[in-house]
Amino acid sequence: MIQRVCILGSTGSIGVSTLDVLARHPERFEVVALTAHSRVDDLFAQCVQWRPRFAAVANAEQASLLQRRLRDAKCGTEVLVGAQALCELAAHPEVDSVMAAIVGAAGLAPCLAAARAGKRLLLANKEALVVGGELFMQAVREGGGDLLPIDSEHSAIFQCLPTDRAAWPAHIDHILLTASGGPFRTRDPSTLHAVTPDEAVAHPNWVMGRKISVDSATMMNKALEVIEARWLFDLQPEQVRVLIHPQSIVHSMVVCRDNSVLAQMGTPDMRVPIAFGLSFPHRIESGASQLDFTSLGKLSFEAPDFSRYPGLQLAWDTLRATAGSTTVLNAANEIGVAAFLNGAIGFDRIHTVNAETLSSLRIGADEARSIDGLIALDQRSRVQAASIAKRFAR
Repeated sequence: MIQRVCILGSTGSIGVSTLDVLARHPERFEVVALTAHSRVDDLFAQCVQWRPRFAAVANAEQASLLQRRLRDAKCGTEVLVGAQALCELAAHPEVDSVMAAIVGAAGLAPCLAAARAGKRLLLANKEALVVGGELFMQAVREGGGDLLPIDSEHSAIFQCLPTDRAAWPAHIDHILLTASGGPFRTRDPSTLHAVTPDEAVAHPNWVMGRKISVDSATMMNKALEVIEARWLFDLQPEQVRVLIHPQSIVHSMVVCRDNSVLAQMGTPDMRVPIAFGLSFPHRIESGASQLDFTSLGKLSFEAPDFSRYPGLQLAWDTLRATAGSTTVLNAANEIGVAAFLNGAIGFDRIHTVNAETLSSLRIGADEARSIDGLIALDQRSRVQAASIAKRFAR
């Protein structure tokens, strides 16, 4: 049967890679819906090529422009608008699989809609679990669909585990999430205040969006992945560990109860976990190049330097703190990274914004008990983080 796919965030790097994989298997997949926040030109080109039934954009002006251009191009795609449209498309009865590639907390609501509707949810939006945590996993269980991680690290862990999730607790001693260390792994920490946005987004191994690239440079990306892994694999915080692996060949590892270590390896290409998620439990051609062991050279591993990456420790701190703390951390980090990319604060101040927001914001007893409460907490955290960021403006 043809698998009908909705891509949330189709113009970003994950969305583009997903379309590349789909193009290799036209007999297996149909693109039903594509969405973008603001890249209307890119979305228009994708709609002309793929002829989806639906497309969605952020605001009415963009929607009107896109609909007019599609009509002139004799493309019958129906254009929807706004955040609610994303939820409607994620849960649409004509959709089988949802690629959740929207960056940030904005992806939580459509991810929840897909989970509740029992879709195969390909989760590239780690914030859904960082913000939603237990409530999100409950929605997945109640919806009865499949949750397949797309982050390369979490996909690697998933590929190393039995297909029977009930067997995971007896199987896992702990997991090792690998990290490249980003572009500043060997840079003198005393100079990090002078890092520019262009330097921070120049990842040594992966092609990613600007926000995620900055997160990789601060290792906040790995902190969020620690939180995500805790919920994905139902682990205690101490069972999730991080290892620096500059070559990005070993994507992550499972240390089993008998001390066997299972690792998933491959070239650093997001099309591999995307193809695995789309085809699970089978495997299809991804377009990635094969790993040539004769040319690899040295594979090295080292413990993370928490003085260089102070934000990494916040993962375990927030997991052990008051419920909702991971929501605050994610919101503060989005504000801090945006301020840095806009030139408002220095690179080293991203961590300051995160830490001070966590220490200064009081979380109400009921805020983490519902999605509405978490969304309100997210918004409150952003206001607090923005106020803190202004104090450190250049």
